Amino acid sequence: MGSVSSEESVTTVEERPGWRRDITLFLTGQTVSLFGSMLVQYAVMWYLTLTTKDGTVLALSTVFGFLPQAIISIFGGVWADRHNRKLLIIGADASIALATATLAILMFFGNRELWLIYAALAVRSAGAGIQTPAVGALLPQIVPSDRLLSINGINQSIQAGMMLIAPAVAALLYATLPLYWILGVDVVTAAIGIGLMTLIPVAKIVRSEATPTGYFSDLSAGFRYVVTHPLIRWLLGLYAVVMVLAAAPSFLTPLMVARSFGEEVWKLTVLELSFSIGMMLAGATIGSWGKRFSRIGLIVGASIGFGFLSIGMGLSSNLWVFYGFMFLTGVAVPVFSTPSMTVLQEVVEPDRQGRVFGFFGIVSATAMPVGMAVFGPLANLQSVEFVLILSGMVTLIVAAIALLLPSGRRAMRAARDHTDPLSHGHGVSLPTGGAEPAADA
Repeated sequence: MGSVSSEESVTTVEERPGWRRDITLFLTGQTVSLFGSMLVQYAVMWYLTLTTKDGTVLALSTVFGFLPQAIISIFGGVWADRHNRKLLIIGADASIALATATLAILMFFGNRELWLIYAALAVRSAGAGIQTPAVGALLPQIVPSDRLLSINGINQSIQAGMMLIAPAVAALLYATLPLYWILGVDVVTAAIGIGLMTLIPVAKIVRSEATPTGYFSDLSAGFRYVVTHPLIRWLLGLYAVVMVLAAAPSFLTPLMVARSFGEEVWKLTVLELSFSIGMMLAGATIGSWGKRFSRIGLIVGASIGFGFLSIGMGLSSNLWVFYGFMFLTGVAVPVFSTPSMTVLQEVVEPDRQGRVFGFFGIVSATAMPVGMAVFGPLANLQSVEFVLILSGMVTLIVAAIALLLPSGRRAMRAARDHTDPLSHGHGVSLPTGGAEPAADA
């Protein structure tokens, strides 16, 4: 990796005796903050749905909820490499909490204009664009490299657990409290998360450049690094296409249940539980069994699994078989996303990780909306079963191309030679191929 130092670099992460305390504080704070954010997400969605019953309003709320994150992630990645990542996370959380508190106060005094809600959603989305690359790049600073897969898996499991708990709690709160009080709950949880984050010592990464570079030079260097590094380019391309194709099983399966198996609420509830439980179990355990396999092998295997599972759901004529496929799809999510995150943390130099995670954040924020822009209208012209089978077949083709392309073979060979978790226990930086030297980025 490039030479990186910090105010406390004389002690490596592996040697720091307090890393378990730090990651416990970090995960606890993130869990509390995420819980509040998900309460707001569900409550606002239900509020807009029930008060307007307007599809355009919901579409606009999605745009304001995703687009700012995609745009800000470009800049957030550079900030994560230039500034203290801990302070960026705290600042983003504080900005989100301030916007949420402002909306709560305005609604308390009777202001119900939609543009106020859109503005709050945009600020929250922009905050996520700053926070996401900073969180991804901060974890290797406080977690030993041989524990990254486990911690990323636990973090994924926590998110899945919140997907189980938050809707039920949000429904209870929405039935008993006005929206502005639910917004207030998010402000409190954000304050708790910020408080715990302040207790974690995180030094600012000292850049490896011989001379400071400008902001846009940093951005350009980060883009060149992503597109010229064989493994990262290959991984980003595969991640982007698979995420777009995953929009079909992610968003259209409730529609298939309603159309083909019945509109009872319990059937839709079991569908969501099947997915979330599978995701939670796999995320919690991937740190133990996942070490037996190559990171790249897990990613490719999960991609192939997504394809077969989507086809299986499309062919299912039995509801409980359908639930079984949905459970396995939930299992496949951490098998795909957790090694992807871990590879980046292991391979990318610390002072470039913010920019790399920024580009991945753009993909994460835009892939699902792009996928639904294609599959949503298609599901009105064809059966959902057809769309799921089509999505699965294309996913298998994409996985095959990823394995057969020269860039794919080079990336997998480089990963096998340099980051084999069985022989090393942790990743070692890969050769950057055509990427510019560390001093240039």
